[in-house]
Amino acid sequence: MSGYGKTAILMAAMTALFMGLGALIGGTQGALIALAVAAAMNVFAWWNSDKAVLSMTGARVADERTAPGLVRMVHDLADRAGMPRPAVYLIDTDQPNAFATGRNPENAAVAATAGLLRALSPQEVAAVMAHELAHIRNRDTLVMTVTATMAGAISMLANFAFFFGGNDRDRPGGMIGTILLMILAPLAAGLVQMAISRSREYEADRLGAQICGNPQWLASALKRIDALARRIDNPAAERNPATAHMFIINPLHAHAHDRLFATHPSTANRVRALEAMGAVQPARSRIPTVRR
Repeated sequence: MSGYGKTAILMAAMTALFMGLGALIGGTQGALIALAVAAAMNVFAWWNSDKAVLSMTGARVADERTAPGLVRMVHDLADRAGMPRPAVYLIDTDQPNAFATGRNPENAAVAATAGLLRALSPQEVAAVMAHELAHIRNRDTLVMTVTATMAGAISMLANFAFFFGGNDRDRPGGMIGTILLMILAPLAAGLVQMAISRSREYEADRLGAQICGNPQWLASALKRIDALARRIDNPAAERNPATAHMFIINPLHAHAHDRLFATHPSTANRVRALEAMGAVQPARSRIPTVRR
């Protein structure tokens, strides 16, 4: 199924859940209001979800002045892959990580954390950015970005119900409905994230290794990021767990409920696949550089 088909199905499912939550809050009228809000959210998510996700993660534009080496590296990798150059963003957090977003390759962006640039070698950074470019080239980012936006909207609706309707025993569902809202919202976010096929990560690893020219660079980067992400918080991701599936390594670990968002394949399995790929594919890339 194409990325557009997956997105349509997920948006329909999120709309149905949105209406169900609206009905619990305000009955038939609440369901109709939720339908109108969901319709607006669907349109917004389709065209502007990349901007929403970048805002949720605190990403800021990187350019030739603020991060010249990273920008040139991404542009060089995109040129090498024969694809449009994406916008480049930086996230001010110590946790090493990265993600890609955008509805198509012509309207895409890649974001890297400050921790990624500090903790990884230039070769490893190049491999990570190549992985994100692979997501863009495979058009995974449309589904990833839209689901993050819609799941975040569902969580906001649940919080609204809790704070403004939790004590209204006469509304449909009463206190039981409120409790169900608080349970369903994070579960829905987790299910939406897991709806992104884990096989897409393996495919992005494979294509990313081809783009950067050395599977071992990406294998090394994944091991380093996984080890550091387990003990370094990513506050923006913790506040917006619906974005977790977009990162190259799951950024969540600070809270007990984070185990619900197991959105990524095992890092060890990904590393083994890359090492096996490297055994049969000789390195063919020059070493890129990133100016700190």
